[in-house]
Amino acid sequence: MSDASETEKPRTGWLARLRAGLSRSSNRLVGGIGDAFVRRRLDDDTLEELEELLIGADLGPTTAAKLTQELARTRFGKEVTSEEVREALAEEIAVMLAPVAKPLTFDPALKPSVVLVVGVNGSGKTTTIGKLAQQIRHGGKRIILAAGDTFRAAAISQLQVWGQRADCPVLYRDQGADAAALAFDAMTLAKAQGSDLLMIDTAGRLQNKANLMEELAKIVRVLRKHDATAPHHVLLVLDATTGQNAITQVEVFKQMVSVTGLILTKLDGSARGGVLVGLAERFGLPVHAIGVGESIDDLQPFEAETFARALMGLAPR
Repeated sequence: MSDASETEKPRTGWLARLRAGLSRSSNRLVGGIGDAFVRRRLDDDTLEELEELLIGADLGPTTAAKLTQELARTRFGKEVTSEEVREALAEEIAVMLAPVAKPLTFDPALKPSVVLVVGVNGSGKTTTIGKLAQQIRHGGKRIILAAGDTFRAAAISQLQVWGQRADCPVLYRDQGADAAALAFDAMTLAKAQGSDLLMIDTAGRLQNKANLMEELAKIVRVLRKHDATAPHHVLLVLDATTGQNAITQVEVFKQMVSVTGLILTKLDGSARGGVLVGLAERFGLPVHAIGVGESIDDLQPFEAETFARALMGLAPR
């Protein structure tokens, strides 16, 4: 997202916040695994119990089955401690997550790089845009923000506040204005000013999927009148507290627009942090960043091993 030297607080600070943020998820798993593996052999009963625990943490049935099968392959019939089980699971989860842990990068040859941010209302889209903009601005990039969620006055005013914090101009129109026309104007402005990045907020009303699908499609069409390759990133922001509903949201938005990457927010408010593992296993989409709090530094690039160990209540290596 930007140079580490410019935005990153001491790494230990982020790791501590990540572990604290995932504590609701990890405490449930640590307690359950501890109860299941007190001086017990790894047999069919304990494997079934473990699989249920993993499903309960929102890893999903398919992912839970894969993890328990791999554990059985290497340790079936052996005496295992709860910590050994958690270490083994963390290793396997890290392997699953490694292919999708990709930082958000921008091609410097594109001026502007266009980022379309999508997701349901309440997922944290506008806040995520603001945090990203503020972090990227620290690297000296010129950014324009476009308040494309024209149906919610609160979304427009919220983006204006973030624009002030990040020292980024915010293009907006009156509530109810045409979002595609706004996107076209924002692209025109970004090109005229030689901006490095254009980030476009969008509506997230799933009550009428057909209308939202057409609106997003229209935004993409008008952007491509400026640049046939735009948008260069389509980021889907997901709220971790929704658990398995996040799976459905990915499926729905993939039907509407070509999602290129995911950002998962509000991991600190959920005992369902395991849903990220299920998302990675099912869709294979890049996970660019995760959020574990309200401050700007609580949104950080996603790291597979760090997340896997925090999820299992283990200290970072």
